[in-house]
Amino acid sequence: MKKLNKILTITCLAMLVLSSCNTDFLETKPLDEISSSDVFTDPDLAQAYINGIYLNFHKNLQKRMKAVYSDEGHRRDDSGALAFNRSQLTADVIPSWAHEEWGSLYQNIRRCNLFLDEIQKADFEKDSYIGEVRFLRAWLYHRLASLYGGVPIISKSYQLTDDLKAPRNSYEEVVKFIVDDCDAAASALPDVQTGLNNGRATKGAALALKARTLLYAASDLHNTTVFGGYAHPELLGYTQGARTDRWTAAKNAAKAVIDMNLYNLYKATPGPADNIVQNYVDVFIKKQTEEDIWVRFETPNTTGGDQNLAMMNGPNGYDSEGNNAPSANLVDAFEMKDGTKFSWTNPQHASAPYQNREPRLYANILYEGARWQKRPAFSIGLDPVGLVNVGYSEKWNAATGTVEIVPGLDSRNSPFNPWNSGQTLYLCRKMVDESVLPTYDQGQWQAVSWRYFRYAEILLNYAEACIELGEDAEARRYINMVRTRAGLPGVTEIGAALRARYRNERRIELMYEDHRFFDVRRWVIGPEGYGKFYKANVTYKLKPDKTTSAVPTIFHEVLEERAWLNKAYFFPIMRDELNKNEKLIQNPDY
Repeated sequence: MKKLNKILTITCLAMLVLSSCNTDFLETKPLDEISSSDVFTDPDLAQAYINGIYLNFHKNLQKRMKAVYSDEGHRRDDSGALAFNRSQLTADVIPSWAHEEWGSLYQNIRRCNLFLDEIQKADFEKDSYIGEVRFLRAWLYHRLASLYGGVPIISKSYQLTDDLKAPRNSYEEVVKFIVDDCDAAASALPDVQTGLNNGRATKGAALALKARTLLYAASDLHNTTVFGGYAHPELLGYTQGARTDRWTAAKNAAKAVIDMNLYNLYKATPGPADNIVQNYVDVFIKKQTEEDIWVRFETPNTTGGDQNLAMMNGPNGYDSEGNNAPSANLVDAFEMKDGTKFSWTNPQHASAPYQNREPRLYANILYEGARWQKRPAFSIGLDPVGLVNVGYSEKWNAATGTVEIVPGLDSRNSPFNPWNSGQTLYLCRKMVDESVLPTYDQGQWQAVSWRYFRYAEILLNYAEACIELGEDAEARRYINMVRTRAGLPGVTEIGAALRARYRNERRIELMYEDHRFFDVRRWVIGPEGYGKFYKANVTYKLKPDKTTSAVPTIFHEVLEERAWLNKAYFFPIMRDELNKNEKLIQNPDY
């Protein structure tokens, strides 16, 4: 989106300075005072106000990505994340959660409502402004509904004299509210934003949000009985109406985005000489492609610190921090390049688990022996090639007649920053710009965009709705578009087998993009997503002739025992919110 580092107060001050030549200077307001009549009757100030709403959105490219709160990833040093992944949520504590919360979301909703109330006074053309803010409000309510179910619908800016206590609306009512906002936004917003407005909400973004909202609404969590004894099922999902109608609505909403004919998969049909791995890397490294529907742009100045994945997620032997390490569970989900399932029971697969895998594995995961960037000065002498070395080598010490264990440069016992090593022995390459040197002393920061919506998700959303409506052939067609770009053969399954294949495809294609956390919940597969959490074991074994094997022995073993309680399908409303508003009803089992 348009760079949102324009600070509202600075913008307002500049506008006031430009207008301070009024000859009736005794009537001029102090330059540090800006009234609502100024903000909401001037198009530039109104736009700056909207910038502030964007700025308060949660950051995604950070030290603790959402992946570590699902079976995708692992936070190397955070016991709070483990507590979360063992369903240890209460109305007092949500341990180590790096997500939007009830209070912050409603604060931003109030900003939207204030704008929508006050902008009515403006005498400039304001439809696009209203459409943009209605989209932003819909996004905020979508996040609330995805975490809490039905929530209070607040559509006006409360004043101090108002009764601030409101009950929760039903889930169905919240979904309708979101959809209505999306429809209104879509009718007011342009198909494309250009120039400095590039990245602001568009019609496609509004329709994509509608499609995702309706997909979630049709899913198992909101249409099956998970909490049989809960007295208020309407807060959790639908209690009437035909589910097929909801799947049809989700299908039609996704198709509306497709039928705009504005978006395409990046390098949708690779040629024989194409580098499919690099094509897929570029989807997330390029500032923008034809696949992007709604993007948050970043620059090195705005990225910095926790927002710099080149620093946060890379190998410690490169002076990176090994955060958000992919699980071995996720690595096992990547197929072979011929489209068959990887299996540790297949001797050929087990002997060389990183060979002949599908291209997205190499685009998304760093593993033992993976080619990475040139090492920094402090470690390049030990590895001039630049190969990830997270494992251990058994070396024969002839002088002592013993076997020594030599740690890899990127291992947990590395001579370089061992505390920063990822514990799974895998590292996330996705969204990491290899051209950026991550070391602190280099002072370099990457400028990788965050994709809120991209076209691949829309194709998969459409396919999922088709599967649930029994339209298998149509579903396969759209799943296979995504697979063709990834260099994989098409799927041929039907029925339940197609659903399972689709879910794995979605898991791989959308990894680390904040989907798996919600997919596990809406599909009601919590025990599957929060069971045993695996890591790799990588050892270069000592051979009988006392030389060290050049080929590592690799297997997967349990790193953590996670646990699932059904209450974690929804977040608790925190106790301080309940204390402030006795009309709120708590979610089940809290």
